[in-house]
Amino acid sequence: MLPKLEVFSPAWTDYELLDTGAGSKLEKFGSITLVRPEPQATWLPSLSEESWNRAHGSFVAFPRSKNGEWKFAQTLPPRWQMRREKLSFWVEPTPSGHLGVFPDQASHWDWLASLIAFAPTPLRVLSLFGYTGLATLACAAAGARVTHVDASRKAIKWARENQTLSQLEDRPIRWLVDDAQAFVAREIRRGRTYDGLILDPPRFGRGPKGEIWRLEESLPALLRQCRKLLSPDPLFVLLNTYTTVLTRGQTAGEATQLLSFLQEMLVEYPVQISAGELFFADADGRQISNSVFARAQIQSR
Repeated sequence: MLPKLEVFSPAWTDYELLDTGAGSKLEKFGSITLVRPEPQATWLPSLSEESWNRAHGSFVAFPRSKNGEWKFAQTLPPRWQMRREKLSFWVEPTPSGHLGVFPDQASHWDWLASLIAFAPTPLRVLSLFGYTGLATLACAAAGARVTHVDASRKAIKWARENQTLSQLEDRPIRWLVDDAQAFVAREIRRGRTYDGLILDPPRFGRGPKGEIWRLEESLPALLRQCRKLLSPDPLFVLLNTYTTVLTRGQTAGEATQLLSFLQEMLVEYPVQISAGELFFADADGRQISNSVFARAQIQSR
């Protein structure tokens, strides 16, 4: 029997899932509305065809490719600003269909910020696969010293621009272009430790020197290594992955697997571990699952 799982949908003012259906979703990013593919949306849209046609742009995926093409109904700036709580950041359409922000992750930003803000001493946090830096910036804004690692030089540049936009230039953040597995191995040899770990790995990826990452093969070994990076008195570990499945039962199974990974990693610690999924619902309440997670709050502090 699967354990009871948590389900979170964060509050936003600058993002909204307006409608879903016919294999697509209609979203609002700031003042810009966009249409992107959504295989989970097997039902009919609620809004009129005219409403969908008023979108500023749409993304068309290439068959058998992770990339595609944006088609814009009107001229847009190459990037624009969005804001949530203390964070301001750039949004930009990319060839993969992503925009530099995964709005569902705001549930994690809130959880991380609350833990860090109430910690008795400043925390050292490691963010692996950190992308455009929004989880990193949420931690830094709450008072943590953060090491941010991503294999993409473009993502690191984007993250640093988000730091400037959020007026957090004075916060102690190390930005590193590196392969996560190689970096962790070096940190172990250096004897460095962290009070909190964030891992947001892709299903598949390549490091800056061509290192191969496959989630099912690489993640368990990486977590065993990350265990050696925990400080004598750690506070949290957050593990998030993006779901590729379309049924609630399969999504629950993926979240439960992540939970078991953290249980194995933290078996020697008094710990509270939860797992579940992050989602958004459109105006008719129809839910789109975005990612699955497991997160652990270690009780020794």
